[in-house]
Amino acid sequence: MRFTDFEALGRRLEAEVPPQFLDGVAGIEVSRKVLPHPTRAEIYTLGECIPVPAEAGGGDEGIQSRVVLYHGSFRALAQYHHDFDWRAEAWETLTHELRHHLEWRARAPDLEAFDWAAEQNFARLDGEAFDPLFHLSAEPVVKGVFRLDDDFFLDQPVREVPAEVRFDWHGARYRIPAPEGTTLPALLSVTGVAEPPPGELIVVLRRTPGLMALFRKADGPPFQEQVRAVPVA
Repeated sequence: MRFTDFEALGRRLEAEVPPQFLDGVAGIEVSRKVLPHPTRAEIYTLGECIPVPAEAGGGDEGIQSRVVLYHGSFRALAQYHHDFDWRAEAWETLTHELRHHLEWRARAPDLEAFDWAAEQNFARLDGEAFDPLFHLSAEPVVKGVFRLDDDFFLDQPVREVPAEVRFDWHGARYRIPAPEGTTLPALLSVTGVAEPPPGELIVVLRRTPGLMALFRKADGPPFQEQVRAVPVA
């Protein structure tokens, strides 16, 4: 299905949703993006409910979300199923994400931590000081994987800086070298994976929490570097 046809389908489906379920929904959008699942091959994120930060003092009722349907992900998934039902899948995805919207409104305190993590990520992108463990307050996707907007963070607790790091992404195994001079904590921006996320893929090396960490000198500013991943045969 072409992008313009999918947009039209999205508008028709939105018109079928009872108005009370759209309360607090800032908008239903269609995106061209492809969002591969971080660990499983042939699995894609078809849609999302993305919280929109509420104004200070707005209370739970001020929380809004926008729902996004990813045409690129639908198209990628359709390649694996000759009888792919675009309308049925889009309707199921839309209603699923609207349920997430209701859950977000019921979990207002969690949004404060999410908003703080988003602010820290913006600071990182702008070259400003930031908390190197902010990703732990982001949205958990699967164990050890966190997401902020289009960026994915792979959490890797270590005792010391390894010579190389291995990780899984979208059903494939990769390895990256630890650049010379790497210190903990380290944020390694990864390129070279077969199906990257729309934003950055970042491996976060952080010191394994434990009793001995209390007696170590505090870690300094985070180490940041871009590295290229190599598939593991």
